[in-house]
Amino acid sequence: MKAAIFHQPNQPHTFEEVDIDQPRGREVLVRTVASGVCHSDLSVAEGKVTIPTPMILGHEPAGIVEAVGSEVTEFEPGDHVIARLGLFCGGCKHCLSGHPNRCNNRAAMQRKPDERPRMLYNGNKIVGVSGDGAGFAEKMLTHENGFVKIPDDVPLEAAALIGCAVVTGVGAVLNTAKVEPGTTVAVFGAGGIGLSAIQGARIAGARRIIAVDINESKLAAAKRFGATDTADASASDPVAEIMQLTGDGVDYSFEAIGSKQTAEQCIQSLAVGGTATIIGIIPGSQRVEIDPMSLLAEKRVQGCLMGSVRIRIDASRYIEFYQQGRLLLDEMVTRKCRLEDLDEAFAAINRGEVLRSVIMFE
Repeated sequence: MKAAIFHQPNQPHTFEEVDIDQPRGREVLVRTVASGVCHSDLSVAEGKVTIPTPMILGHEPAGIVEAVGSEVTEFEPGDHVIARLGLFCGGCKHCLSGHPNRCNNRAAMQRKPDERPRMLYNGNKIVGVSGDGAGFAEKMLTHENGFVKIPDDVPLEAAALIGCAVVTGVGAVLNTAKVEPGTTVAVFGAGGIGLSAIQGARIAGARRIIAVDINESKLAAAKRFGATDTADASASDPVAEIMQLTGDGVDYSFEAIGSKQTAEQCIQSLAVGGTATIIGIIPGSQRVEIDPMSLLAEKRVQGCLMGSVRIRIDASRYIEFYQQGRLLLDEMVTRKCRLEDLDEAFAAINRGEVLRSVIMFE
């Protein structure tokens, strides 16, 4: 198969042949049809997140099952599926307590060291950023727990977004923060994850949803996806604007960018008793400062790992939201491109030109 090979930060990808094996046991081989280009992959490409190299990036794909291993009972060739970031074993304490996103036994879904690797590049083992499945390649081969079956009539370019942007953004609102109806919400960042969080707040019944960004076109998009108000952080202090709009701050705030400044603003925008959820990947070299008096006001700050997603449950629910017209996915796809356009798709994110680019393989 052809794959985009990530070699080093801030260097172009190369597009080369990778040898991919046939499925064994509980493995599933999927032909990739569409793969979203996520800001998290851009963070890796820019060196803000360190990973071993070479590697194949891409963690927001959808495709069609080509073959299954002898022990697979849930999937069969022809099934339409989405892939998820992070496998779950189903048997550790986190999985059994309803938190598969926290699974600490993911090694159980990998091939053993003495077995042939699932993928070989120049004769050596290569893996994907989400295990052995990788969205920026023509095929994916991984454990069956890495896939979720979806209805055949759901467009795969829309369904692909569910694997990361939607489960992370909507999940942060519905699962991690558990936003209550009638409350107020601020979302810092109106990219794919931020817009998903805005939609999650709308679905949850928040009465006021404030979108914060520095890009005028993204703020306009936020209004279309459910924001009741916007704050242009390039023109004024967003915390002051939020206080002016609400009087005393918001009940829930979400950081969907991944920077120290916006994380601190996310916390500062809270009302007494409010909850800030940090979704974005903040570089490890940065430290977020919290005013100790905020804690005396019973303000809470929490992290979010993949939207606290229970993928087999939540993905099906989000598909239903989409089919009912309550979750907008087609409207999030603002650019379709080919695998060879990957580096330009990353550049478009930095230029603020897209809500979501999707690589199409056919």
